[in-house]
Amino acid sequence: MSATTDVSLPARLSARDVTMRFGGLVALDNVSIDVPPRSVVGLVGPNGAGKSTLFGVLSGLLTPSAGTVTLDGTDITRTSARARARRGMARTFQHPELFTTLTVREHVVLADRVRHSGARLWTDAITGRGLRRPPADETARVDSLIDALGLGPIAHRRIGDLPLGSCRLVEVARALAVRPRLVLLDEPSSGLDVTETAELADVLQQVVATHDVSLLFVEHDVELVLRICDSVHVLDFGVKIAAGTPDQIREDPAVRAAYLGADVTPAQEAQS
Repeated sequence: MSATTDVSLPARLSARDVTMRFGGLVALDNVSIDVPPRSVVGLVGPNGAGKSTLFGVLSGLLTPSAGTVTLDGTDITRTSARARARRGMARTFQHPELFTTLTVREHVVLADRVRHSGARLWTDAITGRGLRRPPADETARVDSLIDALGLGPIAHRRIGDLPLGSCRLVEVARALAVRPRLVLLDEPSSGLDVTETAELADVLQQVVATHDVSLLFVEHDVELVLRICDSVHVLDFGVKIAAGTPDQIREDPAVRAAYLGADVTPAQEAQS
């Protein structure tokens, strides 16, 4: 877990009494969640629990029927996903949305230019100049991020030639290149093997420790969530049934009944 988390500080992201209705279906019912600065927060629950709907509300893809969402104390409930990105929110997707013909480094460069030199990025695109020779400060930022995520050995390889685990890390790198204060991660371990999942966990913890960023992620791998999160929220049928530290979640009877009982065994608990 993050050693720098300070829950006494105002929440970086806060959702209060969020309700989402689709006709007569209540997908979320008065759900509240906080993501403190420099923290890793997990969101879990069985299929149909409302996790994706809550992510849509938090990221600006959905407008809630009721409730509020704030980012660093500013109400963003009805702002667009693009406006939230400008305020410091980034996200990844369950299925990596990368350009197969571009290299790892080119992805990070493009994201860096979105943040630091958008006008140049647009000019290069419409004039056909491509990625012109970068200034020294851009090179330093890109190199630092690539090194931090362990992507140096594959920096000049095309995305289409890389395994899924590496593509997941590239997505994280691209999200961080815009210097967000909060990153929403959608099923980051989906499709990864045990070794790749462990590498991803190490990277995510390192990111929080070195980049002054908070992470909120929806994840099906419960053990990953319980291993690296500072706090965990559990949804079931659109209702938040539990929230607390990983140890508290492990011991919660309602959570076991709804979701964790089939996934967390006594042997796994003994290894925690």
